[in-house]
Amino acid sequence: MIGPGVPIETAILLNEIKETDSENRTSVDYQCAMLEERHKTQECESEHLSNKIGSTKSGVGACNAERALRMVKLARQETGLRPYVADTVGEIHKALSNGRNVMVEGTQGTFLSLYHGTYPYVTSKDVTASQACADVGIGPTDVDDVMIIFKAYVTRVGEGPLEGQLDREEVLRRGWMEHGTVTGRERRAAPFDFKLAKRAVHLNGATQIALTKLDVLYPKAKGVRDYSDLPKEPREFVSAIERETNVPVTLMGTGPDEKDIVDKRPSRKTQRLKAALVSRGR
Repeated sequence: MIGPGVPIETAILLNEIKETDSENRTSVDYQCAMLEERHKTQECESEHLSNKIGSTKSGVGACNAERALRMVKLARQETGLRPYVADTVGEIHKALSNGRNVMVEGTQGTFLSLYHGTYPYVTSKDVTASQACADVGIGPTDVDDVMIIFKAYVTRVGEGPLEGQLDREEVLRRGWMEHGTVTGRERRAAPFDFKLAKRAVHLNGATQIALTKLDVLYPKAKGVRDYSDLPKEPREFVSAIERETNVPVTLMGTGPDEKDIVDKRPSRKTQRLKAALVSRGR
């Protein structure tokens, strides 16, 4: 489901639906804004966005600006999306009412937030957990857990400050070189920033932390799937994050395979036992 706070580009969405064979499990809220070619043109022609801010020129910023001016076209007006347009907010609340689990996925890093980030080198809207909820139409009382995702080191593409930034040669030596998913530009990199992590936890109200690329920082952790099998250094690093943020690291990525994950979350059996104990007043 794509909530009403998400801009949609018809051609890209239809292609992704085809590639993922998800025709029967995709729905787009009728209030979604339509991203059009002219939005991309506006960003490409903007010297401020292209050269000073380092925009991806994907048109999202121009689309969001037009929505704020109440001029944007909505999904309910888009003929090509007619088979997928729905009241996703209604569907989500129906699922919640029936006791089903709903997972909301946000976008971009916290410090690209229009309000809380390194302005003006930010994206065109807020990107914290609160905004992710608003984007899909759920309120704070509907949320049980907020999982924030940290990389084992910090990366940034485009312009803007990056404390502790390493030079390109050092980034390559450490094997930290990455490229932006939209533009393909090289990402700048720096060691993990505990101060930023703590701030991000506060801004998002995080209750759990997922840590990715632990194996890139500590190659000996590659492929490990049990916490007790992690070498001493990565375990100490995880403990330091928990100590500084006061939030548990429950998931750790240790490789490119989808199963290369250390999962410290309570098992379903343990969770059921806790629920039973609570219900009995113990």
